[in-house]
Amino acid sequence: MKIEIWWTGKTFQDFVAKGYLEFLKRIQKFNAVDIVEFPDVKNQQQAEIIKKLEAEKILNKLKQDDYLILLDEKGKSFTSTEFAAFIQKKENQSIKKIVFLIGGAYGFDEKIYARANDKISLSSMTFSHQLIRLIFMEQLYRVYTIIHHFPYHNE
Repeated sequence: MKIEIWWTGKTFQDFVAKGYLEFLKRIQKFNAVDIVEFPDVKNQQQAEIIKKLEAEKILNKLKQDDYLILLDEKGKSFTSTEFAAFIQKKENQSIKKIVFLIGGAYGFDEKIYARANDKISLSSMTFSHQLIRLIFMEQLYRVYTIIHHFPYHNE
C-alpha cells in the first residue's frame, strides 16, 4: 500500500524539515511514502477563500480510488498501537493508496470534508500545521515499527 502525505506550503522551520525527513528515511525501510507539497495560496487574505482555493488544488490531484484521511482535531483518536492496527486493516482491505492530508493554517474547506474517507486526530490540542508534519511522521514511523515488531515502541 502506497502512502502519500499532502500539505500546503513550504516547511519554513528548519528543525521541522530535518525531523520529518529523518522519519521519512526511516519509514521508507518499511513502506513507500511520498510527500506532496502544494504551493501556498498567494494574494489572498480571506480564510474562506484560501480554504476554497486550497481545496480545488487538492481535489484536482486526488484520484477516485485514493483513500483520503484528514488529520483533524475532530477526527478519531487512537493510541499508537490502535493506529498501527488501523493501518494494518487498511492494508488488509487492499487499499492501493492512502493520502493523509494536513490542513493549512485555516483548516479544510467543506468540499474536503465531504470527500474524506476518514478523519484522525493526533491530539485534542491544536498544533501548528508546520509542527504537525513532524509529529505525524514520527507516529507513522512508530506504526511501522509496531507492525514489524521493530524495537522502538514501548508499551
